[in-house]
Amino acid sequence: MTRTGPEVSDMSFASETKAELIRHIPRARHDRMAMAAAMLMMEGDVQFQADQARLTFLSENEMIRSVFFTIIAKLGNMRVGADMIAGKEVLALLTLLKMYDGKQFHMETVDPLLLQQECCRKSFLAAAFLCAGSVSDPNKAYHLEIVCRSRKRACRLAEIMISMDLEAKMITRKGHWVVYLKEGEQIVTMLGYMGAPLAYMTYENARIVKEMRNGINRQVNCETANIGKTVHAAVRQTADIVLIRDRMGLEGLPRNLREIALVRLEHPDMTLRDLGALLDPPVGKSGVNHRLRRISEIAEGLR
Repeated sequence: MTRTGPEVSDMSFASETKAELIRHIPRARHDRMAMAAAMLMMEGDVQFQADQARLTFLSENEMIRSVFFTIIAKLGNMRVGADMIAGKEVLALLTLLKMYDGKQFHMETVDPLLLQQECCRKSFLAAAFLCAGSVSDPNKAYHLEIVCRSRKRACRLAEIMISMDLEAKMITRKGHWVVYLKEGEQIVTMLGYMGAPLAYMTYENARIVKEMRNGINRQVNCETANIGKTVHAAVRQTADIVLIRDRMGLEGLPRNLREIALVRLEHPDMTLRDLGALLDPPVGKSGVNHRLRRISEIAEGLR
């Protein structure tokens, strides 16, 4: 089976995250049942051959396969092969996991009874991610996704994530359904839910550093833009004053306008607030702006 996967550059962090999850498999039976159900929903396939049920786990990742068969072996003391389970044990396992009701198989969903507790839902998310998930390097981008083989599987996974206050979204890609998160804070929360504390801390630290850097860049850009506006305004104001001086002389201006014109000519790079402080009596920023705007109107009339 061909699986759409993450970019090569993202594999290192994703692989480390999965390795950490494997090291933290829960011991509680109800959590392991939730994991087994999730793994069967994501990668399980049941077929009948010679009237005998055969359960195959489709994942090609040997570590994930090992985790799956270890979990189900402990759930029911089952004899499992390297690739599949066959016979009555298949029906017993699927009945235990509420994926077989005696008549039909329900491999594309998970019964709500298995996910009543929050810890079970967290175990479910960890297992689903182990089977078909990837997460980007937080230093490059914010993206976590789980690839599903059908829309029904994707919808069930998204429902469970949303029940955990995760803003899961769905898209289709190359014939698969993808459930994904794009917000850094959401991904950090997901990693914490799944039980990957090292990946959680790595992602959170990278997210904090990136947000601080972005905040500083925004502040610098804003200040640079403001400086540019101030310089542009000062140049325009000075040009207006020079025009009036050359055409009609500053003596022709009202006293309050003449005062601010002279101060602006002496201090072409000063802010409006600082210009106002030099006047006697001092004038606020809005008052200085009003006077310079009147000067600009006079200059426009002369032009």
